[in-house]
Amino acid sequence: MILTNIESVPGMRIKAQCGLVSGSTVRAKDAIKDIGAGLKNVFGGELKSYTELLSEARNEAVNRMVEQAKRLRANAVINVRFATSAITAGAAEVYAYGTAVEVEPIG
Repeated sequence: MILTNIESVPGMRIKAQCGLVSGSTVRAKDAIKDIGAGLKNVFGGELKSYTELLSEARNEAVNRMVEQAKRLRANAVINVRFATSAITAGAAEVYAYGTAVEVEPIG
């Protein structure tokens, strides 16, 4: 599956538009990681446990979006975007979305 954040796939022609696809996941903070993050807030530095959490969440959201695109028989998703939102205290949603298309080589 080809994923791109632009409106086309270089060197490819869009043969068919299959529709909007999306994937999301909601992740909550771990209490132990939250304590460590609290200490980092006092002393400064990267909150690596949260960086890892968000990375895992983005990957899961993208995987779900790709699975939806495959069900539509697409071989690419263009205009891929991400959004995040707080669901409740300590939990956030990561949402990935784009346009599923069927592409073929030019020429």
